[in-house]
Amino acid sequence: MPSKKRGAKRVNPLASAPKISAEATSSKRASIAKPLSEEEMRMVAKKLRRHIITMTATAGSGHPGGSLSSVEIVTTLFFNVLRHDPKDPRWPERDRFVLSKGHGAPVLYSALAETGYFPVEELLELRKLNSRMQGHTDMATTPGVEMTAGALGQGLSFGIGIALAARLDSRDYRVYVLLGDGECDEGQVWEAAMAAAHYNVDNLVAIVDRNRQQIDGWTYEVMDTEPMAEKWRSFGWHVIEVDGHDLGQILPAFNKAKRMKGKPTAIIAHTIKGKGVSFMENNPDFHGKAPTPEEAEKALKELE
Repeated sequence: MPSKKRGAKRVNPLASAPKISAEATSSKRASIAKPLSEEEMRMVAKKLRRHIITMTATAGSGHPGGSLSSVEIVTTLFFNVLRHDPKDPRWPERDRFVLSKGHGAPVLYSALAETGYFPVEELLELRKLNSRMQGHTDMATTPGVEMTAGALGQGLSFGIGIALAARLDSRDYRVYVLLGDGECDEGQVWEAAMAAAHYNVDNLVAIVDRNRQQIDGWTYEVMDTEPMAEKWRSFGWHVIEVDGHDLGQILPAFNKAKRMKGKPTAIIAHTIKGKGVSFMENNPDFHGKAPTPEEAEKALKELE
């Protein structure tokens, strides 16, 4: 074996930024749909909410509350921010969206269907045996899903791995991880937060769906995580706070995150669980309970 030169400088690939070439992505970018306007996104958001109600009511189970609270976040990402191609779900240069709060699958499936990953009609297969629409996301079966979910707290670690892989492979894609605020009770979230700051993972954005509710009730009663924004800052992240239902605030926040260099960005999105349906809003009962046929009819009427 050849001997290593004494005093040779060791290169840490995780600590160095990639040299990016636009050649690999230019032709693909030309074929991707143009971003929607704010008004168009507002119409899409209403459509996604209707899907969530119909899917969970048809299945008779599911998690409508946290899906409804993150509609504007997911709409902005899939219809304005993400570089992705429904015709080529595994395109190497795509941006990655990781749904860490995997029980929020209905909102992700709705966005994937509306962008063309699979037929909208397939949404009604939610939670059926052998369906691609499982109750928690499964990357092995559903086109467009980046992580198989279930146990909470793992998505940020997963996202860091993907983001570091981009650096090692000299690719310029970005990674977006959606976390629940109740999920932030998990210690693994904060271990991941430390790692992301340590490695200066600036192509990573964590979005916290701050609806202040989890399966056992209000977050301040179960495990108070305030001050949420200060916690992320103290772990070395750039932090932006927004109204998570205001499209006019969400898109600029993602644009600011793209410009941030040297550290990851956390977007704290203040939301309302069950947003858009009067009897579901701020109602912990609908964390994991589907609407009855009568409730679904009422909800869909409100979402006309």
